[in-house]
This record gives sequence, structure tokens and C-alpha cells, in this order.
Amino acid sequence: MAKPFNRILITGAAGDLGSKLRKGLIPLAEHIRLADRTPITDLQDHEEGLVFDLSDEAATIEATRDVDAIVHFGGASRERVWNDVLDSTIRGSYHIYEGARKHGVRRVVYASSVHAIGYHKLESHIDTDAPVRPDSLYGVSKCFVEALSSLYWNKYGIETACLRIFSSFPEPADRRMLWSWLSYDDCVRLVSASLTASHVGHSISFGLSDNREKPVDNSKAGHLGYVPQDSADPYREQVEARTEPLDPKAATTRHLGGWFVDLGHPDDETSE
Repeated sequence: MAKPFNRILITGAAGDLGSKLRKGLIPLAEHIRLADRTPITDLQDHEEGLVFDLSDEAATIEATRDVDAIVHFGGASRERVWNDVLDSTIRGSYHIYEGARKHGVRRVVYASSVHAIGYHKLESHIDTDAPVRPDSLYGVSKCFVEALSSLYWNKYGIETACLRIFSSFPEPADRRMLWSWLSYDDCVRLVSASLTASHVGHSISFGLSDNREKPVDNSKAGHLGYVPQDSADPYREQVEARTEPLDPKAATTRHLGGWFVDLGHPDDETSE
């Protein structure tokens, strides 16, 4: 049986999530193009590897040639100095969308983040239509790309699923992750659903597993067809046994962004 796509491009393919998607998306594509700043040395027969920085406009646009869909997980992976965020995520994502426009790529799946909405409070129980409230320069860059994807849908017809990933790790590491955890397998399910949904347009989805505590409402992303199958609940007892209860009055407890809300300006830290 033919696969849905001939070739998918994955940016950030050498990272933790990129590595999982590299394997998890095999059922969807005959060929997978892996792009990262770090060389990938164990390429399989169905894979091709490219090494470049997303700030390199020509290389990024060329990487989008002859692909049917882009899974854009590249860029700054955490809070960094402004120039790093500007080059890797803001400029880099613009280059991705320009490549998609010039080469006729019709769908992008973008790794956005909870930090685009990090200053919303847990008890507000926001949905995906809530206004952005970034908690960091990293979060600001995610808001930019979400806006960019909206523009490229409305003006050029390029669909994007913006996935606001919360905490994607092998297992929950702390009490916050008892509600914010996204398992690796559920991450693959979320991306796969976003690639194969009949209609995406410009959509935003929260990236969470089926955890007992649900401080956000993801119902408006139901058209993507994502059904999480994992939960942080089996880890609850061991996480609570090895960690102290959270301070309910602390800003890091009350806001979706967690400890990001307490971060200072990263440029100040590098100048000291």
C-alpha cells in the first residue's frame, strides 16, 4: 500500500523529539529528509541527511525542495540570548515558510510551545483561542511563528498545525509534569494526526498526554484527530514520593509556563 507522502522534511532531526519522529513517521513517508546543524551518521536507506543552520536562507529554502510536508522542530530549544532566538527560530522559520511557498509545500507541522501562553494561570482553563501571553524570548519566538503560519495559510494556502508542546520527556520528572507531560509516543501520534488530518488550515493544538489533571481545554483542536494514549498517572506515586509539594502561591506553580516565568533576561546573564 502506498504511503501518504513521498518525502517529509524534519528539521531539528538530531534532537530528542526529532529522533523519535524520525522513526515514528516511517509509516507515513517513502523518504524522510533529516535536517539539523549536527550531522546524522546512521542514515537508513529511506533517509537523507542535510547539515545546515536555519539562519542560512539559501540552504533552508533548498531543503524544502521536492518535499510534500514539513515537520518543523528546529530552532532554539529553550531560552537563549536574543540573537540566537532571532536567527534560529524567527529568521529560520521565515526561511522555512518561504521555502514552502516557493516549492509548493502544502502542509507544515510546527513545534510551538506552552511558553507562547506561559503567563496564563492554570485555573483560567484556557482553550486554543486564548490570546498569547509569552513568558520568555523563546515564547515570543513561538508566537511569531504561529502568526507567520496564520499569514501563510490566509495568503498562500499553506496549512499549519501549531503544536504547543508542554513537557515531552521519557517520563514525568517532577510534580508539574503530572499535568504537563507529553509522552514521546503521544508526540508521534500528535504529529502523525496533524500530517494526515483531512483539513488543518491554521490550527493550534496543545501537546499533552491524557493526564488526569487538565488545566487547558484542547477541544477546538479535535478536527486534527489526535487521541492521546498515554498518561502521567502511572508515575504519580513515585514522583510524589521523591519530590516536595509545590508552593500553591508561587508564580511557577500558578502559571502554565512553570519556572520560565521566573527567568531573567538572558542577555543580562551573558553580560555579567
